Amino acid sequence: MNEYSFNELTVGMECEFSHSFSIEQMEIFSKLSGDNNPLHTDIEFAKAHGYESCVVFGMLTASLLSTLGGVYLPGKNCLIQGVDISFSRPVYPMDEILVKGKIVEIFESVGQVVIRVDMYNQKKEKVLRGKMKVGMING
Repeated sequence: MNEYSFNELTVGMECEFSHSFSIEQMEIFSKLSGDNNPLHTDIEFAKAHGYESCVVFGMLTASLLSTLGGVYLPGKNCLIQGVDISFSRPVYPMDEILVKGKIVEIFESVGQVVIRVDMYNQKKEKVLRGKMKVGMING
């Protein structure tokens, strides 16, 4: 886990990591969120509607923004203040998702950093794009 302080952050800093979601993680998310839409829980339903398999919940995919901010950039001292995202393509169980973050703005007056986020599947297709505004605790 990174522990950058606000003063160590600069425009242009980047990081990336990969993650994939299992069927078991999707089942847990379904129970936690209460979302039991068959597009996410029934492979035959999803295939009958033109998808390769069940579609990973968009908000489960978006949860990787929490990992990005809280673990990688800026890490331990991060407090997410806002997120603006768009989903470009469906994500399927066991897709290898590459998460890329880059600091694009720093607002020293309010202690806030803006991170551009892009996520790609193993075919190098963009599946999510967005921006995340983060503040810092303890400096």
